Amino acid sequence: MARLHRTQRRGWLSGLLAAGLCLASAALPLQAQTLHRGNGAEPETLDPHRATSVASSHILRDLFEGLVTLDRAGRPAPGAASRWTVSEDGLRWDFTLRETARWSNGDPVTAEDFVAGLQRSIAPATGSYYAQMLEIIAGADAILAGKAAPDTLGVTALGPHRLRIELATPAPYLPGLLSHPASFPIHRPSLAEHGKAFDRPGRLVSNGAYRLADRVLQSYVTLERNPHFHAADSVAIERVVYHSTEDIDAELARFRAGEIDWTADVPVTRMPWVREHLAQAFHAHPYLGIYYYGYNLTRPPFAGSPELRKALAMVIDRRRITERILGTGEQPAYGFVPPGIPDYSGQRPEWADWSMEQRREAARALYRAAGYSEDQPLELELRYNTQENHRKIAIAIAWMWKEALGVRTRLINEEFKVFLTTRRLKQDTQVFRAGWIGDYNDAFTFVEILHSDHGLNDTGYASEHYDRLLERAAAEPDAAQRRSYLESAEAQMLSDMPVLPIYFYTSRRLVKDHVRGWEGNIMDVHLTRYMHLQQGNTP
Repeated sequence: MARLHRTQRRGWLSGLLAAGLCLASAALPLQAQTLHRGNGAEPETLDPHRATSVASSHILRDLFEGLVTLDRAGRPAPGAASRWTVSEDGLRWDFTLRETARWSNGDPVTAEDFVAGLQRSIAPATGSYYAQMLEIIAGADAILAGKAAPDTLGVTALGPHRLRIELATPAPYLPGLLSHPASFPIHRPSLAEHGKAFDRPGRLVSNGAYRLADRVLQSYVTLERNPHFHAADSVAIERVVYHSTEDIDAELARFRAGEIDWTADVPVTRMPWVREHLAQAFHAHPYLGIYYYGYNLTRPPFAGSPELRKALAMVIDRRRITERILGTGEQPAYGFVPPGIPDYSGQRPEWADWSMEQRREAARALYRAAGYSEDQPLELELRYNTQENHRKIAIAIAWMWKEALGVRTRLINEEFKVFLTTRRLKQDTQVFRAGWIGDYNDAFTFVEILHSDHGLNDTGYASEHYDRLLERAAAEPDAAQRRSYLESAEAQMLSDMPVLPIYFYTSRRLVKDHVRGWEGNIMDVHLTRYMHLQQGNTP
Protein backbone atom coordinates (compact mmCIF):
# COMPACT_ATOMS: atom_id res chain seq x y z
CA MET A 1 0.00 0.00 0.00
CA ALA A 2 2.76 2.40 -0.77
CA ARG A 3 2.36 5.83 -2.37
CA LEU A 4 2.35 5.54 -6.13
CA HIS A 5 1.85 7.96 -9.00
CA ARG A 6 0.59 7.67 -12.57
CA THR A 7 0.09 10.71 -14.80
CA GLN A 8 3.08 11.31 -17.05
CA ARG A 9 3.81 15.04 -17.45
CA ARG A 10 7.28 15.60 -18.79
CA GLY A 11 6.88 18.68 -20.94
CA TRP A 12 7.93 22.22 -20.21
CA LEU A 13 7.29 21.85 -16.46
CA SER A 14 9.74 18.99 -16.12
CA GLY A 15 12.24 20.94 -18.17
CA LEU A 16 12.00 23.86 -15.78
CA LEU A 17 12.33 21.49 -12.85
CA ALA A 18 15.46 19.94 -14.27
CA ALA A 19 16.91 23.38 -14.74
CA GLY A 20 16.27 24.12 -11.06
CA LEU A 21 14.01 27.08 -11.85
CA CYS A 22 11.36 28.11 -9.34
CA LEU A 23 7.99 28.89 -10.90
CA ALA A 24 6.23 32.00 -9.72
CA SER A 25 3.28 31.52 -7.40
CA ALA A 26 0.99 33.32 -9.82
CA ALA A 27 1.05 30.39 -12.29
CA LEU A 28 -2.32 28.60 -12.12
CA PRO A 29 -4.90 30.10 -9.75
CA LEU A 30 -7.14 27.68 -7.87
CA GLN A 31 -10.92 27.87 -7.82
CA ALA A 32 -12.25 29.13 -4.50
CA GLN A 33 -12.23 26.29 -1.95
CA THR A 34 -11.18 23.63 -4.47
CA LEU A 35 -8.44 21.44 -3.07
CA HIS A 36 -6.11 19.55 -5.42
CA ARG A 37 -4.54 16.48 -3.80
CA GLY A 38 -1.76 14.37 -5.26
CA ASN A 39 -2.86 10.80 -4.59
CA GLY A 40 -0.32 8.37 -6.04
CA ALA A 41 -1.54 5.39 -8.00
CA GLU A 42 -4.78 5.19 -9.93
CA PRO A 43 -7.38 3.96 -7.40
CA GLU A 44 -8.30 0.42 -8.39
CA THR A 45 -11.92 0.85 -7.26
CA LEU A 46 -14.22 3.14 -5.28
CA ASP A 47 -16.05 0.15 -3.81
CA PRO A 48 -15.16 0.35 -0.09
CA HIS A 49 -15.46 -3.40 0.41
CA ARG A 50 -13.17 -4.33 -2.48
CA ALA A 51 -10.53 -1.59 -2.31
CA THR A 52 -7.00 -2.47 -1.19
CA SER A 53 -4.73 0.49 -1.91
CA VAL A 54 -3.88 3.59 0.08
CA ALA A 55 -4.87 5.68 -2.97
CA SER A 56 -8.41 4.27 -2.90
CA SER A 57 -8.61 4.55 0.88
CA HIS A 58 -7.91 8.30 0.86
CA ILE A 59 -10.82 8.91 -1.50
CA LEU A 60 -13.17 6.50 0.27
CA ARG A 61 -12.64 8.20 3.63
CA ASP A 62 -13.90 11.44 2.05
CA LEU A 63 -16.83 9.70 0.34
CA PHE A 64 -17.97 7.52 3.23
CA GLU A 65 -18.12 7.65 7.00
CA GLY A 66 -17.92 4.59 9.21
CA LEU A 67 -19.47 4.14 12.60
CA VAL A 68 -16.16 5.56 13.81
CA THR A 69 -14.01 8.09 11.98
CA LEU A 70 -10.53 9.51 12.63
CA ASP A 71 -9.84 12.99 13.95
CA ARG A 72 -7.14 15.40 12.74
CA ALA A 73 -4.53 13.53 14.80
CA GLY A 74 -5.52 10.12 13.37
CA ARG A 75 -7.30 8.99 16.53
CA PRO A 76 -10.69 7.19 16.58
CA ALA A 77 -13.61 9.60 17.02
CA PRO A 78 -17.42 9.38 16.69
CA GLY A 79 -18.48 9.13 13.07
CA ALA A 80 -21.89 8.01 11.84
CA ALA A 81 -22.33 6.75 15.40
CA SER A 82 -22.46 9.52 17.97
CA ARG A 83 -21.64 7.18 20.87
CA TRP A 84 -21.19 3.54 21.87
CA THR A 85 -21.04 1.29 24.92
CA VAL A 86 -19.10 -1.91 25.60
CA SER A 87 -20.14 -4.85 27.75
CA GLU A 88 -17.99 -5.85 30.72
CA ASP A 89 -16.55 -8.88 28.91
CA GLY A 90 -15.69 -6.76 25.85
CA LEU A 91 -17.77 -8.91 23.50
CA ARG A 92 -20.87 -6.76 22.93
CA TRP A 93 -20.67 -3.28 21.44
CA ASP A 94 -23.81 -1.15 21.05
CA PHE A 95 -23.69 1.89 18.75
CA THR A 96 -26.15 4.78 18.56
CA LEU A 97 -26.29 6.33 15.08
CA ARG A 98 -26.87 10.02 14.45
CA GLU A 99 -30.50 10.61 13.52
CA THR A 100 -29.32 13.43 11.23
CA ALA A 101 -27.08 11.10 9.14
CA ARG A 102 -28.08 11.05 5.46
CA TRP A 103 -26.87 9.47 2.25
CA SER A 104 -25.79 11.84 -0.52
CA ASN A 105 -29.21 11.45 -2.19
CA GLY A 106 -30.99 12.47 1.03
CA ASP A 107 -32.00 8.98 2.21
CA PRO A 108 -31.54 8.39 5.97
CA VAL A 109 -28.52 6.32 7.04
CA THR A 110 -29.79 3.43 9.16
CA ALA A 111 -28.34 0.62 11.22
CA GLU A 112 -29.44 -1.81 8.50
CA ASP A 113 -27.09 -0.06 6.06
CA PHE A 114 -24.16 -0.91 8.32
CA VAL A 115 -25.41 -4.46 8.78
CA ALA A 116 -25.59 -4.83 4.99
CA GLY A 117 -22.13 -3.31 4.56
CA LEU A 118 -20.46 -5.61 7.06
CA GLN A 119 -22.26 -8.66 5.67
CA ARG A 120 -21.20 -7.74 2.15
CA SER A 121 -17.60 -7.17 3.26
CA ILE A 122 -17.35 -10.60 4.91
CA ALA A 123 -19.15 -12.48 2.09
CA PRO A 124 -16.72 -14.63 0.04
CA ALA A 125 -18.59 -13.64 -3.13
CA THR A 126 -17.53 -10.00 -2.67
CA GLY A 127 -13.86 -10.89 -2.90
CA SER A 128 -12.78 -8.47 -0.18
CA TYR A 129 -9.10 -8.76 0.64
CA TYR A 130 -9.90 -7.34 4.08
CA ALA A 131 -12.61 -9.85 4.97
CA GLN A 132 -10.34 -11.60 7.43
CA MET A 133 -9.93 -8.34 9.35
CA LEU A 134 -13.58 -8.80 10.40
CA GLU A 135 -12.95 -12.31 11.71
CA ILE A 136 -13.25 -11.01 15.28
CA ILE A 137 -17.02 -10.64 14.78
CA ALA A 138 -19.12 -13.59 15.95
CA GLY A 139 -19.97 -15.99 13.14
CA ALA A 140 -17.30 -14.65 10.78
CA ASP A 141 -15.20 -17.84 10.85
CA ALA A 142 -18.00 -20.02 9.49
CA ILE A 143 -18.88 -17.44 6.81
CA LEU A 144 -15.28 -17.15 5.61
CA ALA A 145 -15.06 -20.94 5.48
CA GLY A 146 -18.20 -21.10 3.32
CA LYS A 147 -20.11 -22.96 6.03
CA ALA A 148 -22.62 -20.22 6.86
CA ALA A 149 -24.45 -17.42 5.09
CA PRO A 150 -23.28 -13.78 5.49
CA ASP A 151 -26.53 -12.88 7.27
CA THR A 152 -25.44 -15.03 10.24
CA LEU A 153 -22.71 -12.48 11.09
CA GLY A 154 -23.00 -11.17 14.64
CA VAL A 155 -24.25 -7.73 13.62
CA THR A 156 -27.84 -6.72 14.41
CA ALA A 157 -29.96 -3.64 13.87
CA LEU A 158 -31.80 -3.04 17.15
CA GLY A 159 -33.73 -0.19 15.56
CA PRO A 160 -33.23 2.43 12.82
CA HIS A 161 -30.43 4.09 14.78
CA ARG A 162 -29.15 1.34 17.07
CA LEU A 163 -26.62 -1.28 16.04
CA ARG A 164 -25.12 -4.16 17.99
CA ILE A 165 -21.86 -5.89 17.10
CA GLU A 166 -21.12 -9.14 18.93
CA LEU A 167 -17.53 -10.30 18.91
CA ALA A 168 -16.09 -13.80 19.00
CA THR A 169 -13.08 -12.49 20.93
CA PRO A 170 -12.35 -9.24 22.77
CA ALA A 171 -10.95 -6.53 20.49
CA PRO A 172 -10.06 -3.29 22.25
CA TYR A 173 -8.94 -1.92 18.87
CA LEU A 174 -12.47 -2.25 17.38
CA PRO A 175 -13.10 1.53 17.16
CA GLY A 176 -9.99 1.97 15.00
CA LEU A 177 -10.99 -0.99 12.83
CA LEU A 178 -14.46 0.49 12.30
CA SER A 179 -12.90 3.57 10.70
CA HIS A 180 -11.56 1.36 7.89
CA PRO A 181 -13.39 1.28 4.51
CA ALA A 182 -14.02 -2.46 4.86
CA SER A 183 -16.54 -1.64 7.60
CA PHE A 184 -18.35 1.17 5.75
CA PRO A 185 -22.11 1.03 5.09
CA ILE A 186 -23.67 0.36 1.71
CA HIS A 187 -26.58 2.16 0.04
CA ARG A 188 -28.69 -0.91 -0.59
CA PRO A 189 -30.94 0.42 -3.39
CA SER A 190 -27.91 1.52 -5.45
CA LEU A 191 -26.21 -1.84 -5.03
CA ALA A 192 -29.42 -3.65 -5.97
CA GLU A 193 -29.85 -1.54 -9.11
CA HIS A 194 -26.28 -1.40 -10.41
CA GLY A 195 -24.50 -4.38 -8.86
CA LYS A 196 -20.70 -4.11 -8.81
CA ALA A 197 -20.88 -1.05 -11.07
CA PHE A 198 -22.52 1.02 -8.31
CA ASP A 199 -19.26 2.94 -7.66
CA ARG A 200 -19.33 4.97 -10.90
CA PRO A 201 -20.13 8.69 -11.27
CA GLY A 202 -23.87 9.25 -11.41
CA ARG A 203 -24.48 6.02 -9.48
CA LEU A 204 -22.39 6.13 -6.31
CA VAL A 205 -24.39 7.16 -3.25
CA SER A 206 -22.19 7.81 -0.23
CA ASN A 207 -22.69 8.95 3.36
CA GLY A 208 -19.51 10.97 3.95
CA ALA A 209 -18.63 14.64 3.72
CA TYR A 210 -18.31 14.39 -0.09
CA ARG A 211 -20.02 12.76 -3.04
CA LEU A 212 -18.57 11.57 -6.35
CA ALA A 213 -18.78 14.19 -9.11
CA ASP A 214 -16.45 12.93 -11.84
CA ARG A 215 -13.77 10.38 -12.61
CA VAL A 216 -11.31 10.25 -15.48
CA LEU A 217 -9.31 7.03 -15.45
CA GLN A 218 -5.55 7.43 -15.25
CA SER A 219 -6.01 11.10 -14.39
CA TYR A 220 -8.24 12.29 -11.53
CA VAL A 221 -11.27 11.78 -9.30
CA THR A 222 -13.38 14.82 -8.38
CA LEU A 223 -15.56 14.97 -5.27
CA GLU A 224 -17.99 17.71 -4.28
CA ARG A 225 -19.37 18.61 -0.87
CA ASN A 226 -22.31 16.44 0.20
CA PRO A 227 -25.06 18.86 1.31
CA HIS A 228 -26.82 16.03 3.17
CA PHE A 229 -23.81 15.17 5.37
CA HIS A 230 -24.72 15.56 9.04
CA ALA A 231 -21.90 18.08 9.59
CA ALA A 232 -22.08 19.74 6.15
CA ASP A 233 -22.13 23.23 7.67
CA SER A 234 -18.61 22.69 9.03
CA VAL A 235 -17.16 21.49 5.69
CA ALA A 236 -15.39 24.46 4.08
CA ILE A 237 -13.87 22.94 0.93
CA GLU A 238 -16.47 22.65 -1.82
CA ARG A 239 -14.55 20.38 -4.18
CA VAL A 240 -11.54 18.11 -3.89
CA VAL A 241 -9.70 16.73 -6.89
CA TYR A 242 -7.53 13.65 -6.40
CA HIS A 243 -4.78 13.54 -9.06
CA SER A 244 -3.24 10.18 -9.96
CA THR A 245 0.46 10.34 -10.81
CA GLU A 246 3.22 7.75 -10.92
CA ASP A 247 5.90 10.19 -12.03
CA ILE A 248 6.77 11.91 -8.75
CA ASP A 249 9.21 14.28 -10.45
CA ALA A 250 6.33 15.52 -12.61
CA GLU A 251 4.17 15.76 -9.50
CA LEU A 252 6.78 17.99 -7.88
CA ALA A 253 6.75 20.20 -10.97
CA ARG A 254 2.95 20.42 -10.81
CA PHE A 255 3.16 21.42 -7.16
CA ARG A 256 5.63 24.19 -7.96
CA ALA A 257 3.41 25.37 -10.81
CA GLY A 258 0.41 25.62 -8.49
CA GLU A 259 -1.56 22.80 -10.14
CA ILE A 260 -1.80 20.75 -6.94
CA ASP A 261 -1.90 21.76 -3.28
CA TRP A 262 -0.06 18.78 -1.88
CA THR A 263 1.95 15.87 -3.16
CA ALA A 264 1.57 12.19 -2.41
CA ASP A 265 5.34 11.81 -2.14
CA VAL A 266 8.64 13.59 -2.72
CA PRO A 267 11.33 12.23 -5.07
CA VAL A 268 14.36 11.20 -3.01
CA THR A 269 16.72 12.56 -5.66
CA ARG A 270 15.28 16.04 -5.11
CA MET A 271 15.36 16.04 -1.31
CA PRO A 272 18.41 18.33 -0.92
CA TRP A 273 16.79 20.88 -3.26
CA VAL A 274 13.42 20.53 -1.52
CA ARG A 275 14.95 21.06 1.92
CA GLU A 276 16.69 24.19 0.69
CA HIS A 277 13.93 25.77 -1.41
CA LEU A 278 10.63 24.32 -0.11
CA ALA A 279 11.42 23.78 3.56
CA GLN A 280 8.21 25.45 4.75
CA ALA A 281 6.06 23.21 2.55
CA PHE A 282 7.87 19.95 3.36
CA HIS A 283 6.36 17.65 6.00
CA ALA A 284 7.73 14.32 7.25
CA HIS A 285 6.12 12.34 10.06
CA PRO A 286 6.45 8.81 11.50
CA TYR A 287 3.99 6.57 9.69
CA LEU A 288 2.53 3.25 10.80
CA GLY A 289 3.87 1.23 7.90
CA ILE A 290 6.65 -1.03 6.65
CA TYR A 291 8.39 -1.22 3.26
CA TYR A 292 9.55 -4.76 2.53
CA TYR A 293 10.23 -7.36 -0.15
CA GLY A 294 8.23 -10.56 -0.29
CA TYR A 295 9.53 -13.96 -1.36
CA ASN A 296 7.28 -16.28 -3.35
CA LEU A 297 7.42 -19.41 -1.22
CA THR A 298 5.29 -21.47 -3.62
CA ARG A 299 7.99 -21.96 -6.30
CA PRO A 300 11.78 -22.05 -6.76
CA PRO A 301 14.18 -20.74 -5.72
CA PHE A 302 12.64 -19.81 -2.36
CA ALA A 303 10.24 -22.67 -1.68
CA GLY A 304 11.79 -24.77 1.09
CA SER A 305 14.93 -22.64 1.29
CA PRO A 306 14.93 -20.46 4.42
CA GLU A 307 18.75 -20.34 4.24
CA LEU A 308 18.64 -18.53 0.91
CA ARG A 309 15.93 -16.15 2.09
CA LYS A 310 17.95 -15.28 5.18
CA ALA A 311 21.18 -14.83 3.20
CA LEU A 312 19.57 -12.23 0.94
CA ALA A 313 18.10 -10.41 3.96
CA MET A 314 21.36 -10.29 5.88
CA VAL A 315 23.49 -8.54 3.26
CA ILE A 316 21.18 -5.52 2.79
CA ASP A 317 22.60 -2.36 4.29
CA ARG A 318 19.35 -0.83 5.48
CA ARG A 319 20.98 2.21 7.04
CA ARG A 320 22.52 3.10 3.72
CA ILE A 321 19.08 2.94 2.10
CA THR A 322 17.35 5.03 4.76
CA GLU A 323 20.08 7.66 5.06
CA ARG A 324 21.58 7.94 1.57
CA ILE A 325 18.71 7.04 -0.74
CA LEU A 326 15.68 8.20 1.26
CA GLY A 327 16.94 10.61 3.91
CA THR A 328 13.61 11.72 5.40
CA GLY A 329 13.68 10.00 8.78
CA GLU A 330 12.86 6.42 7.77
CA GLN A 331 14.10 3.77 10.22
CA PRO A 332 15.89 0.56 9.16
CA ALA A 333 13.54 -2.41 9.60
CA TYR A 334 14.68 -5.81 10.79
CA GLY A 335 11.30 -6.79 12.19
CA PHE A 336 7.83 -6.49 10.69
CA VAL A 337 5.81 -4.50 13.23
CA PRO A 338 6.67 -0.76 13.23
CA PRO A 339 7.52 1.24 16.32
CA GLY A 340 4.85 3.49 17.81
CA ILE A 341 2.32 0.78 18.68
CA PRO A 342 1.24 0.96 22.34
CA ASP A 343 2.18 -1.92 24.63
CA TYR A 344 4.21 -3.88 22.08
CA SER A 345 7.92 -4.64 21.63
CA GLY A 346 8.95 -5.19 18.04
CA GLN A 347 11.00 -8.31 17.34
CA ARG A 348 14.29 -8.49 15.44
CA PRO A 349 16.69 -11.33 14.51
CA GLU A 350 19.97 -11.79 16.37
CA TRP A 351 22.06 -10.85 13.33
CA ALA A 352 20.49 -7.38 13.18
CA ASP A 353 23.08 -6.22 15.73
CA TRP A 354 26.09 -7.73 13.92
CA SER A 355 28.49 -5.68 11.82
CA MET A 356 27.95 -5.73 8.05
CA GLU A 357 31.09 -7.83 7.60
CA GLN A 358 29.85 -10.43 10.11
CA ARG A 359 26.51 -10.53 8.34
CA ARG A 360 28.10 -10.94 4.91
CA GLU A 361 30.30 -13.79 6.12
CA ALA A 362 27.35 -15.64 7.66
CA ALA A 363 25.23 -14.96 4.58
CA ARG A 364 27.86 -16.44 2.26
CA ALA A 365 27.81 -19.66 4.30
CA LEU A 366 24.01 -19.82 4.04
CA TYR A 367 24.21 -19.05 0.32
CA ARG A 368 26.60 -21.97 -0.21
CA ALA A 369 24.40 -24.23 1.92
CA ALA A 370 21.50 -23.39 -0.39
CA GLY A 371 23.55 -24.68 -3.35
CA TYR A 372 24.92 -21.45 -4.87
CA SER A 373 28.44 -20.15 -5.41
CA GLU A 374 30.48 -17.81 -7.58
CA ASP A 375 30.54 -20.45 -10.30
CA GLN A 376 26.84 -21.20 -9.89
CA PRO A 377 25.27 -17.90 -8.87
CA LEU A 378 21.63 -17.38 -8.06
CA GLU A 379 19.70 -15.72 -10.87
CA LEU A 380 16.43 -14.11 -9.85
CA GLU A 381 13.82 -11.54 -10.79
CA LEU A 382 13.00 -8.60 -8.56
CA ARG A 383 9.62 -7.12 -9.41
CA TYR A 384 8.35 -3.69 -8.38
CA ASN A 385 5.58 -1.32 -9.38
CA THR A 386 6.51 1.67 -11.52
CA GLN A 387 7.79 4.54 -9.40
CA GLU A 388 11.18 6.22 -9.23
CA ASN A 389 11.84 5.67 -5.53
CA HIS A 390 11.06 1.95 -5.86
CA ARG A 391 13.44 1.73 -8.81
CA LYS A 392 16.30 3.34 -6.90
CA ILE A 393 15.87 1.03 -3.93
CA ALA A 394 15.69 -2.02 -6.22
CA ILE A 395 18.91 -1.00 -7.99
CA ALA A 396 20.67 -0.51 -4.67
CA ILE A 397 19.55 -3.86 -3.27
CA ALA A 398 20.45 -5.73 -6.48
CA TRP A 399 23.93 -4.21 -6.24
CA MET A 400 24.26 -5.28 -2.57
CA TRP A 401 23.28 -8.84 -3.47
CA LYS A 402 25.77 -8.85 -6.35
CA GLU A 403 28.63 -7.42 -4.29
CA ALA A 404 28.19 -9.69 -1.25
CA LEU A 405 27.00 -12.94 -2.84
CA GLY A 406 27.38 -12.71 -6.61
CA VAL A 407 23.60 -12.84 -7.21
CA ARG A 408 22.45 -11.84 -10.70
CA THR A 409 19.23 -9.86 -10.49
CA ARG A 410 16.89 -8.84 -13.29
CA LEU A 411 14.67 -5.89 -12.41
CA ILE A 412 11.09 -5.89 -13.69
CA ASN A 413 8.73 -2.96 -13.23
CA GLU A 414 4.99 -3.14 -13.83
CA GLU A 415 2.02 -0.78 -13.78
CA PHE A 416 0.34 -0.93 -10.37
CA LYS A 417 -2.80 -2.93 -11.23
CA VAL A 418 -0.81 -5.46 -13.25
CA PHE A 419 1.74 -5.68 -10.45
CA LEU A 420 -0.94 -6.45 -7.84
CA THR A 421 -2.46 -9.15 -10.02
CA THR A 422 0.94 -10.74 -10.69
CA ARG A 423 1.70 -10.84 -6.98
CA ARG A 424 -1.60 -12.45 -6.06
CA LEU A 425 -1.36 -15.15 -8.74
CA LYS A 426 2.07 -16.26 -7.43
CA GLN A 427 2.95 -17.76 -10.81
CA ASP A 428 5.69 -15.43 -12.05
CA THR A 429 7.00 -13.66 -8.96
CA GLN A 430 10.23 -14.54 -7.17
CA VAL A 431 10.98 -11.41 -5.12
CA PHE A 432 8.51 -8.52 -5.15
CA ARG A 433 8.23 -5.09 -3.59
CA ALA A 434 5.55 -4.68 -0.94
CA GLY A 435 4.41 -2.30 1.73
CA TRP A 436 1.86 -2.48 4.50
CA ILE A 437 0.16 0.37 6.28
CA GLY A 438 -1.60 -0.34 9.57
CA ASP A 439 -5.38 -0.31 9.27
CA TYR A 440 -5.56 0.48 12.99
CA ASN A 441 -2.95 1.11 15.66
CA ASP A 442 -2.33 -2.44 16.87
CA ALA A 443 0.31 -5.08 16.10
CA PHE A 444 -2.33 -7.55 14.92
CA THR A 445 -2.98 -5.56 11.72
CA PHE A 446 0.59 -6.34 10.63
CA VAL A 447 1.14 -9.94 11.69
CA GLU A 448 -2.28 -11.11 10.49
CA ILE A 449 -1.52 -10.50 6.79
CA LEU A 450 0.94 -13.43 6.84
CA HIS A 451 -1.64 -15.88 8.19
CA SER A 452 -1.86 -18.76 5.72
CA ASP A 453 -5.50 -17.95 4.88
CA HIS A 454 -5.19 -14.18 4.59
CA GLY A 455 -6.28 -12.73 1.24
CA LEU A 456 -3.24 -10.44 1.07
CA ASN A 457 -0.62 -13.08 1.87
CA ASP A 458 1.12 -12.89 -1.53
CA THR A 459 4.16 -14.84 -0.28
CA GLY A 460 2.30 -18.12 0.17
CA TYR A 461 3.74 -18.40 3.69
CA ALA A 462 2.00 -21.20 5.61
CA SER A 463 3.08 -22.06 9.15
CA GLU A 464 0.78 -23.96 11.49
CA HIS A 465 2.67 -22.65 14.52
CA TYR A 466 2.43 -19.04 13.34
CA ASP A 467 -1.27 -19.37 12.54
CA ARG A 468 -1.93 -20.95 15.94
CA LEU A 469 -0.18 -18.08 17.76
CA LEU A 470 -2.31 -15.53 15.88
CA GLU A 471 -5.48 -17.45 16.67
CA ARG A 472 -4.56 -17.61 20.36
CA ALA A 473 -3.83 -13.87 20.37
CA ALA A 474 -7.19 -13.17 18.75
CA ALA A 475 -9.02 -15.18 21.44
CA GLU A 476 -7.01 -13.93 24.44
CA PRO A 477 -8.77 -11.42 26.75
CA ASP A 478 -5.68 -10.82 28.90
CA ALA A 479 -3.66 -7.95 27.38
CA ALA A 480 -0.25 -9.18 28.61
CA GLN A 481 -0.78 -12.72 27.32
CA ARG A 482 -2.13 -11.41 24.01
CA ARG A 483 1.00 -9.29 23.61
CA SER A 484 3.17 -12.36 24.31
CA TYR A 485 1.41 -14.36 21.60
CA LEU A 486 1.82 -11.56 19.04
CA GLU A 487 5.50 -11.04 19.83
CA SER A 488 6.11 -14.80 19.59
CA ALA A 489 4.35 -14.87 16.23
CA GLU A 490 6.52 -12.07 14.85
CA ALA A 491 9.66 -13.82 16.13
CA GLN A 492 8.57 -17.09 14.49
CA MET A 493 7.90 -15.36 11.18
CA LEU A 494 11.31 -13.65 11.23
CA SER A 495 12.93 -17.02 11.81
CA ASP A 496 11.13 -18.44 8.76
CA MET A 497 11.81 -15.24 6.75
CA PRO A 498 8.95 -15.22 4.20
CA VAL A 499 9.49 -11.47 3.88
CA LEU A 500 12.51 -9.21 3.83
CA PRO A 501 11.93 -6.08 5.97
CA ILE A 502 13.71 -2.98 4.65
CA TYR A 503 12.51 0.15 6.42
CA PHE A 504 9.71 1.65 8.47
CA TYR A 505 7.91 4.45 6.70
CA THR A 506 7.68 8.12 7.29
CA SER A 507 5.00 10.03 5.44
CA ARG A 508 6.59 12.75 3.34
CA ARG A 509 4.90 15.33 1.19
CA LEU A 510 4.73 18.95 0.20
CA VAL A 511 1.70 20.97 1.37
CA LYS A 512 0.91 24.51 0.28
CA ASP A 513 0.82 27.09 3.04
CA HIS A 514 -2.73 28.12 2.16
CA VAL A 515 -4.01 24.62 3.08
CA ARG A 516 -5.10 25.06 6.70
CA GLY A 517 -6.15 22.33 9.09
CA TRP A 518 -3.62 19.80 7.75
CA GLU A 519 -1.94 17.86 10.57
CA GLY A 520 0.62 15.08 10.35
CA ASN A 521 -0.24 11.87 12.21
CA ILE A 522 0.99 8.29 12.52
CA MET A 523 -1.96 6.95 10.49
CA ASP A 524 -1.31 9.51 7.72
CA VAL A 525 -5.07 10.02 7.33
CA HIS A 526 -6.16 13.53 6.37
CA LEU A 527 -9.89 14.02 5.86
CA THR A 528 -10.65 16.96 3.60
CA ARG A 529 -13.61 17.93 5.82
CA TYR A 530 -11.18 19.20 8.47
CA MET A 531 -9.41 21.61 6.12
CA HIS A 532 -9.95 24.95 4.46
CA LEU A 533 -8.03 27.10 2.01
CA GLN A 534 -6.78 30.40 3.31
CA GLN A 535 -8.28 33.05 1.07
CA GLY A 536 -6.02 35.69 -0.45
CA ASN A 537 -3.03 33.36 -0.81
CA THR A 538 -1.74 32.33 -4.20
CA PRO A 539 -0.72 28.74 -4.93
